[in-house]
Amino acid sequence: MRFSAVETAENLLSAPIFERVMPLARRFDLMWSGADETAVAQRISLIAFAIRIVSAGIAFLSQVVMARWIGTFDYGIYVFVWTAMVILGSLSCLGFQTALIRFLPLYRKTGDLERLRGILLTSRLFVLASATIVAAVGAGAVWFFSDAIKSYYLLPFVLAFTCLPMVALGDVLDGTARANNWPVRALTPTYIVRPFLVLAYLGIAHGLGFEASAMTAVIAAVLATYSTTVMQLFVVTRNLDATYPAGPRQTEFVLWAKVALPIFLVEGFFFLLTNADVLMVGIFRPPEDVGVYFATVKIIALVHFVFFAVKAGVAQQFAARTGLEDRAELRDFARQTVGWTFWPSLLIGLAVLVFGRFLLSLFGEAFVEGYPLLFVLVAGVVVRASVGPVESLLNMTGNQNICATIFGAVLAVNVALNLILIPAYGLMGAATANAGATLVEAGLLLFMAYRRIGVVMFVFSPKSITGAA
Repeated sequence: MRFSAVETAENLLSAPIFERVMPLARRFDLMWSGADETAVAQRISLIAFAIRIVSAGIAFLSQVVMARWIGTFDYGIYVFVWTAMVILGSLSCLGFQTALIRFLPLYRKTGDLERLRGILLTSRLFVLASATIVAAVGAGAVWFFSDAIKSYYLLPFVLAFTCLPMVALGDVLDGTARANNWPVRALTPTYIVRPFLVLAYLGIAHGLGFEASAMTAVIAAVLATYSTTVMQLFVVTRNLDATYPAGPRQTEFVLWAKVALPIFLVEGFFFLLTNADVLMVGIFRPPEDVGVYFATVKIIALVHFVFFAVKAGVAQQFAARTGLEDRAELRDFARQTVGWTFWPSLLIGLAVLVFGRFLLSLFGEAFVEGYPLLFVLVAGVVVRASVGPVESLLNMTGNQNICATIFGAVLAVNVALNLILIPAYGLMGAATANAGATLVEAGLLLFMAYRRIGVVMFVFSPKSITGAA
């Protein structure tokens, strides 16, 4: 079995499999390239949803295997470290991964290929430089403050920082593909290939007799990240070269940065919001509790990926409807996206509550204690789904500043609630803080979309209501 695991992983990592899979993904992406814009958004959302279903299965399997192999304590260490890396990797982009979605459709529509080529190159070079700086500062800070950090976190953190530039570059490549309506090439690397490779590298480590520890798990994640990003860079670059002819570039870094910075604040606050509870649990509770809480959150991701799938399909469509003459069409389209988000989320949430105890038991018997948390967390996700991808609507219509303000306020509420509730109520306190902050977030975003754009993005609102935006 040892040798078969190694051979299987080597076959999965070989170049020919990517040469077969990614051209197929390209053909799949092009199937609806000439379709109606609303149909494109629906189909992109559906394919994103399908990808997230497959991703959830692979990620869930890899997390179960990892938790059972390295144990609750080391699993909690890995979870805390890798969650921090995912957050820092996204923040290191400083909003350029989403600014691409804002500008590329515009440049493509107007035929402004010089600026299009400029932002494609600038975004990659910029995030590689910024992420490298963040990684160096982060690794140095870990060593400098080593006396104040638990010893079992030190080496995993330093090692994980080595792949931060690849995490950031992967986010930019994701944004590039999404801006070109290539959902498979955007989402498959991060959400299918990378978790699959983590599992493959874990199999190799087990087959070679490496110690079952948090360090081994982090090494597997680092190798999987490098492999995935390099593959995605090759595929997306080749497809861009085939789509847009070579030529001169025009750089407007100041303009792009002015748009990217508020988006960076929005998405930074959003990432912190979606992961703050895990980080706060890691600060206040031992690694075993971090592992239990994260396993619960991974199950909740089965509900949350509906929101992600819809967001992946509609952001560029919101951007394409921002003209004054398109306001009525924009409002109608925005209302449709709420239903796409809410009803599937509700159904999957109910299914999670029914099967949650069994799903947690797959991680190990110690993880079943997280089952009561599911009721609170599912309620929060369903409430969030009731207003649909409203922050994407605000970001893509020039309201990124107010959106950033909202997420900053909600993050403060989230952190405050965690500081109060985790010491008093443990993991249930973290779940309650998460759900409470989500309720505040949904209410503020709903109100601002009504005031700024004139649309009530609530699943049960009368369609006749419009604001005086």
